[in-house]
Amino acid sequence: MEGKQREEVSSATAVFLGALAHGVNGPTWNALKGAFLMLGVCLCVMLGLAFSSSDFTLVLHVTFLVFITGTLFFLLSSFLAQTGLVSVEHQMQEIGLVPNQAESTKEKSI
Repeated sequence: MEGKQREEVSSATAVFLGALAHGVNGPTWNALKGAFLMLGVCLCVMLGLAFSSSDFTLVLHVTFLVFITGTLFFLLSSFLAQTGLVSVEHQMQEIGLVPNQAESTKEKSI
């Protein structure tokens, strides 16, 4: 086995790379799930407050927002289930932050 030293990339750096490169990496998807979770909690609280105010139009609007959020999360999840996640190392190579495997093997042989 080769003695590869794999550098650990922080979650913040991985999310930043996910915003710049093609594909979605694991830490970016975890951050998105966390954001959707917080949005869902806020919308549920808003829906509870709308029911307590007994205003039908407010309940209707907040319910529509909950429906839009749920639909968006479902569509993102199904899209990622079909395409899969990309590794952070692949995204770093795509941007050019890490030399490709072919270049590093050429350098080792010389």
